[in-house]
Amino acid sequence: MFEWNNIWRGMMIGTADLIPGVSGGTIAVILGFYDRLIQAISGFFSKEWKKHLGFLIPLGIGVGAALVVLSRVMKWLLANQEQATYFFFIGLILGIIPYLYKSADVKRNFNGIHYVLFLVAAIAIALTGLLVPSDAHEHVAIELTWMYGLGLFGAGALASMAMLLPGISGSFVLLLLGVYPIAIEALSTLNIPLIAIIGCGVMFGFILSSKLIKYLLAKHPSTMYAIIIGMVVGSLYVIFPGIPSGLASIALCAAALLLGLFCSLKLGSK
Repeated sequence: MFEWNNIWRGMMIGTADLIPGVSGGTIAVILGFYDRLIQAISGFFSKEWKKHLGFLIPLGIGVGAALVVLSRVMKWLLANQEQATYFFFIGLILGIIPYLYKSADVKRNFNGIHYVLFLVAAIAIALTGLLVPSDAHEHVAIELTWMYGLGLFGAGALASMAMLLPGISGSFVLLLLGVYPIAIEALSTLNIPLIAIIGCGVMFGFILSSKLIKYLLAKHPSTMYAIIIGMVVGSLYVIFPGIPSGLASIALCAAALLLGLFCSLKLGSK
């Protein structure tokens, strides 16, 4: 049976993955189905792949629709309302921290090692905010060769591994590798060859990373939660767009943050 409510979940994940610094994995945590997402992706690349289709197909439709339809919308928002857009996602991320704290049962399960892992993960993700090259948003001329295609494939694979981890964004990885402008241009203009090459890399990365994450969540849940919570907290620094100036801008950003916080708390309470 197809779980058609996954379409809107997929659209939220797809929208998040369009924004450098915002993790689709974090959105899956906010929506309360991160563990199942990892199990479904990992299970799809096994002998029992058919049983996961009802979950993954609607989710994939939602992600694909968001990537194609909303790529231009996100380009406009980031160009015209960048601070408010990022403050909305900051609100979403802040709202998920109590949910993660409760899910991990931190008071009972965490010890000194887990808090060290939390700090290391938070600092590591925060430091990635210093790595973005100054020309990362500039348009890059595209000349599709075998070597260039292989590079795009590899970038897609690395980005997909990040997509599955809360706190680190797949599009942020593309940004660091200089591929983000190409990916957005390909999506907004429906450049099928480029979309196919990057998409194949994403699928390859999913195969590798989903099985590893599934294993770690099953064998070392508290350790994984410590790392995940740290990555989520560290991502706040990565996406912080600076303090807004002007009364109207401050009010808009505050409203966006509160809206994101409300949505996250509401979703996390279900």
